[in-house]
Amino acid sequence: MASVVEISFLTESDRARWEVLARGKDTHFAVERADGDYERTWRRLLDDDRIHGVGARLDGAIVGVAHYLCHASVWYAGKCYLADLFVDPAVRRRGVATAMIDWVARDAEERGFPGLYWNTLADAPARALYDKVGKFNDGLIRYSYRR
Repeated sequence: MASVVEISFLTESDRARWEVLARGKDTHFAVERADGDYERTWRRLLDDDRIHGVGARLDGAIVGVAHYLCHASVWYAGKCYLADLFVDPAVRRRGVATAMIDWVARDAEERGFPGLYWNTLADAPARALYDKVGKFNDGLIRYSYRR
């Protein structure tokens, strides 16, 4: 029988498992961070009312995390940016990522931010999922400016 994915906001007791998954995401994307970056982000996820973190659980164990923030929009009622989505490789293709995207979209809409969007790498394996669940790919290319 398939396990049911349960999703809820992260709490203090989720800290250790959250960091394992956050570090896994960073390793996957070849991002290096100092230990203090994880502590600062964890505190923001729990204490900042603009930034949110959720955990997806299978059989009670956290197997995925998502981080998102809601913000004003010039032309729309509001938008929600899904900043991070990572699922433990051992449980991929079991509906965890789709369940988290659906959960975040519903939470954002309930907060008054109906537009959900995210970025990914052009060659990311997750694009197969994103092409299925994304209702609209507007073809935009993301640029970053750094001085």
